[in-house]
Amino acid sequence: MKPPIRPYEEAARCLLCDDAPCTKACGTGDPARAVRAVRFDNAKNIGRWISDCTDADLKRAEQACIHYDQPIRLRELLHAYNCESLRVDQPCSGIAVAADTPAPSLAITFCGIPCENPFFLASSAVCTNYEMVARAFDMGWAGVFYKTICKQDIYEVSPRFDAIKEGDSFAAFRNMEQLSENPYDVDFDILHRLKQNYPTKIVVASIMGQLEEEWIELAQMAEAAGCDAVELNFSCPQMRLAGMGSDVGQDHELVAFYTSYVKQSVKIPVIAKMTPNITDINRPAMGAFLAGADGISAINTIKSVTMTPEAEVSHKKTISGLSGRSVKPIALRYILNMAQNPFLNGEKTRGKHVDLSGIGGIETWRDALEFLQLGCRNVQVCTAVMQYGYRIIDDLLMGLQTYMTERGIESLDTLVAEQVSSFVLPSALDRDTIVYPKFDRTKCIGCGRCAISCSDGGHQALRFDTATRQPHLIGTKCVGCHLCRLVCPTGSIGLAKRVDKKTQKKDNC
Repeated sequence: MKPPIRPYEEAARCLLCDDAPCTKACGTGDPARAVRAVRFDNAKNIGRWISDCTDADLKRAEQACIHYDQPIRLRELLHAYNCESLRVDQPCSGIAVAADTPAPSLAITFCGIPCENPFFLASSAVCTNYEMVARAFDMGWAGVFYKTICKQDIYEVSPRFDAIKEGDSFAAFRNMEQLSENPYDVDFDILHRLKQNYPTKIVVASIMGQLEEEWIELAQMAEAAGCDAVELNFSCPQMRLAGMGSDVGQDHELVAFYTSYVKQSVKIPVIAKMTPNITDINRPAMGAFLAGADGISAINTIKSVTMTPEAEVSHKKTISGLSGRSVKPIALRYILNMAQNPFLNGEKTRGKHVDLSGIGGIETWRDALEFLQLGCRNVQVCTAVMQYGYRIIDDLLMGLQTYMTERGIESLDTLVAEQVSSFVLPSALDRDTIVYPKFDRTKCIGCGRCAISCSDGGHQALRFDTATRQPHLIGTKCVGCHLCRLVCPTGSIGLAKRVDKKTQKKDNC
């Protein structure tokens, strides 16, 4: 007998094939697209792709699955998302927001530039030539921060990527890549053609100079090419030349110096890209702001080390940049730091402020939402595109629109910075109340993981009854840390009501 399905985990097993055999075999729908929606946190919309599928259709799709292990259990997976009417020769009802429901607009301005949505390609390997960016634009991306242009000759190493994997996905991604390998005049010609052929898309030239003259020349070439804005890359962690990349970004005086020179030389918006390889991001950010920057993008990759032999270059290793899902909490911290800065957010400057562009671990629409809620007006995506392709834009757009529809939000501006005020200093947190864990015995399978973690890493507040294979809370010892809830593999531990700590503690089953 097969074990019960865990929907997201089953969807995560999908290889997300190109030209998916399962969809070809199905004939009446697109089960591959439905599974991708589940994978990218957009399950509420799966009915759009399987509403006409019968059980027989999905059975054929399962049989066509080319998974290296065992086929994706499509019928059970879709059953788990309330396709309760799925029977032989009967269509699946789906749970989608109606396809004909008017979707809220995702339009937003960034540095005064109207953008059709907040999703941009980050300056990286995902945007290195005309054909790549054009294809992304055609698929729905609103803009591009083109791969950083410089005047130096760039020589890359091989291999230059490494990954820390979680199953088949990247938990973290490390790269040793530098800047664009194209001659700089070729890149500016590409940007010029992109803007000519896609006038409603936003084209940002990312540049990096070694001397002030180079910064000025590159910025002026960007403006002459018709770019909407210029991004100053003060943050590349693996430049082989001194005085470039994060060497500059760690020095707030140099950031201010180069930003000022560029700002005085062009009329288009100037955006400074910050490095996370620093203790206080507000110092270089303030340097850019005082020099007149219109926007700040953050973060670039985090200096890191991986030890896999496959990533060695001629038997040598080096420090380089880490990106991907694991860096998102760090990126959000830096965004919050700047969003709370009363100078950068306009509180102390009569409204003069900088717009924030968020980068770091964005894979789903919910990831993007978190950056918006902390003050960003757009987000840049790199690692997720490298792993899954430009096609993720579909779920980014649809997921965010579905969320806005459910909340009754008509403008993306409503979401920008709405969570900033909920963050306070540790000294301001409520320390007089407690939330105890709450156990759902119907979901508990008796593994005892919660008791082990509480005993060895918590406060010894759980007693595990080996006869009944059930945990029991010792209320007099529980401090409400919720380690037990976090390690529970079945989600059987939840939250009780918040109570005053002075309330008498009792043993609680």
